[in-house]
Parts: sequence; structure tokens; C-alpha cells
Amino acid sequence: MATIGNFTKKNDRYTGSLRTVSLSLAVDFAPIASSDNGPDFRVVSGSIELGAAWKKARKDGGSYLSVRLDDPTFASPVFANLVEGKDGQHTLIWTRRVA
Repeated sequence: MATIGNFTKKNDRYTGSLRTVSLSLAVDFAPIASSDNGPDFRVVSGSIELGAAWKKARKDGGSYLSVRLDDPTFASPVFANLVEGKDGQHTLIWTRRVA
């Protein structure tokens, strides 16, 4: 697992930064007003859409966002989870999927 972003929640939007070896971007998780079976958030940097996020429930009653990021420069999509820490901050955690 690797932390690739740190975010703050204000109202229904998450704002922060996405940082990897090759990326350093200001990113927003913008809520989607109506989403039947679709994502709950668009992940954007300025006017560029980087991906989407879906609300998920944990077994212990908590929640997190399941995130899918993609870009033409990526070899494949990046899957991550946005989780809330004890300090109220949110961390974007990436884990490589094994085929």
C-alpha cells in the first residue's frame, strides 16, 4: 500500500493533492448530483477529469470511497481507496492489483 494523496472534506467535496513519482496535481472529488448505478464523484484537476469514485460501506459500519483514476499516459487504470483518518483528514491509498 502507498499513500498517493491527502485530502480535506468540506461540505460534500474533497480537496487535496495527488502525488506519485510522475504526478503532482491539485485534485478535487466533485459530487455528481444524480447517479443511478454510476459514480458518486468525478475526480478532477482543474478542467481535466482523471477518474471517478464510488461510496462504499465497510463491515464495521464506516465508509470510504473506491477510486478509479485513468489517463492516456498510464499503462493501466489506478485503483485506490480514499479513507478517513483519526484526525479527520482523508488519505488516498493505492494498492497494486495482482492478476
